[in-house]
Amino acid sequence: MSTASPLPDGMHSITPHLVCEGAAEAIDFYCKAFSAREEMRIAGPDGKLIHAAIRIGDSLVMLVDAFPEWGSHGPKGLKGSPVTIHLQVGDVDAVFAQAVAAGASVTMPLDDMFWGDRYGQLLDPFGHRWSVATHTRDVSPEDIRSAALQACTTAPDCVAGQ
Repeated sequence: MSTASPLPDGMHSITPHLVCEGAAEAIDFYCKAFSAREEMRIAGPDGKLIHAAIRIGDSLVMLVDAFPEWGSHGPKGLKGSPVTIHLQVGDVDAVFAQAVAAGASVTMPLDDMFWGDRYGQLLDPFGHRWSVATHTRDVSPEDIRSAALQACTTAPDCVAGQ
């Protein structure tokens, strides 16, 4: 019988595993953009990464190079991604500026949102979408629902993340 923990130290129940065209470069970018710390990197015989892990804040993010021949495609190979990775931080303005300086593109400028966060969205150079936020005030679920309905009344394309 194994004594190994089913949830190893440092892991959470959900861990993003990003496929990138250029995973080694993506690690460098995430270190600059989000102050990530590299935890491991395993390259295959051709130098492409077959597994890597970084830590952003208290969360692990796994990475791998795209291997289309194995059905592993990154967002660039798929012409985009429907997934947005959310990053909750202590100072969204500083992290947002740091990510832009590292090469991220702003897709939604920072603003104070009705749900109580200062929030914006970025696109990284590898095609992954990120939302970044700092919680600034507590808002009741009823007030969030009311504000969301009001926002959708004035902006028909109000779907979150668009």
